[in-house]
Amino acid sequence: MIKKCIIFIFVFFPIKTFGLIEVDITRGNLNPLPLAVSPLSIDETSRKNFEQILDKENIGSEISLIVENNLRTSGLFNPLDKKAFLQAPDIANLKPRFEDWNLIKAQALITGKVNFINDKLRVEFRLWDVLAAKEMMALAFTTVPTNWRRVGHIISDKVYERLTGEKGYFDTRIIYVAEEGPKTQRIKKLAIMDQDGANNKFLTLGNELVLTPRFNPASQMVTYLSYFKNMPRVYLLDIETGTQEVVGDFPGMTFAPRFSPDGKKIIMSFAKDGKSDIYTMNLETRLVERITNHPSIDTSPSYSPDGKYITFNSDRSGYQQIYVMKNDGSDVKRISFGNGLYGTPVWSPRGDLIAFTKLHKGKFYIGVMRTDGSGERLLTENYYQEAPSWSPNGRVLIFYRETKTNSKGEGFSAKLWSIDLTGYNERLIKTETDASDPSWSSLLSN
Repeated sequence: MIKKCIIFIFVFFPIKTFGLIEVDITRGNLNPLPLAVSPLSIDETSRKNFEQILDKENIGSEISLIVENNLRTSGLFNPLDKKAFLQAPDIANLKPRFEDWNLIKAQALITGKVNFINDKLRVEFRLWDVLAAKEMMALAFTTVPTNWRRVGHIISDKVYERLTGEKGYFDTRIIYVAEEGPKTQRIKKLAIMDQDGANNKFLTLGNELVLTPRFNPASQMVTYLSYFKNMPRVYLLDIETGTQEVVGDFPGMTFAPRFSPDGKKIIMSFAKDGKSDIYTMNLETRLVERITNHPSIDTSPSYSPDGKYITFNSDRSGYQQIYVMKNDGSDVKRISFGNGLYGTPVWSPRGDLIAFTKLHKGKFYIGVMRTDGSGERLLTENYYQEAPSWSPNGRVLIFYRETKTNSKGEGFSAKLWSIDLTGYNERLIKTETDASDPSWSSLLSN
């Protein structure tokens, strides 16, 4: 069981200026914004209390380190070395000497302080425009001490949003399939972690095969496929309470379901008599409705963010391509026309793009296209990679990649990777085991 007590009380200070800093995230950022993340100041009494509760020597420094790492991994920011800082954290938070921060080439500055008040963690932080010598944003909130990591992620999201104009994606989690053992005998468990790899937890024991977990866009609910006595079975799992229920046994189902945008339905594909069609299930009534009825292989359905359209794979043209239709199954249109086979289409949360996997000339690509199929861009290629999943702001994709084995079957691994929409900032996401089939949650702080 996983259960978290999450209480945040937000207090906004007046924003004094819009500042001069602007970060363009629509193209490859080859010159990340230099910014300074000052350790959050903390009084001695608060420091000792938090050290006793959390076993952390200086929680202010720990929180600032999370902010620094988040902003760095986005590829848009270049946090400067703290050894170069000329001003102490407590003084900088009250009134920065902007000439000192200008001297080390910082364009933005993050300061703050931490207090232990009534057994709670209270955090204040400020974002400063160094070039304009003005405060851009100030925010304070209170929560239970054990939520200190989330504090760092929320600060990161607020800074990201203020400097880019887009929502952040740091206060999120990723669910995936953890894999261990030789390639032919993999033990697969359901696992979840924070987006930065911390707080990893296994949700199943590994005695049953699990596949393709997917988050509910509207909650911290997950659906996944598991094989019970060789029978495919769909589960719903509440991440917060650990409550699990069986949606149903579906013989011949080829892919695990996805949620509708409002979380009230799941959509999936069934295989029967040499073909497969797409179905939906109402989670309240358990009413199942067939959406397609075609002598083809229709799989991997995904809703548009407004729920009006569905994208899916099909071999209706003779080989696997991407199609879009209305949510009642009408007005089916093929949208992929490039060379190669297309798979795993999934709609961006922004509704502007569809991500996909493409196989062409023995290589696998992760790419994106507009919802009418135009503007196809291939972001990354490799020996084998698939299953892209969007960050909640629609700016980053996570996927998994496998390595090739030798003649003895040695050298196999499966790892999670992420890449932004510009095709830059590709990075390995560290996991305790091998990993596949990732799915990104919505913002926890929504």
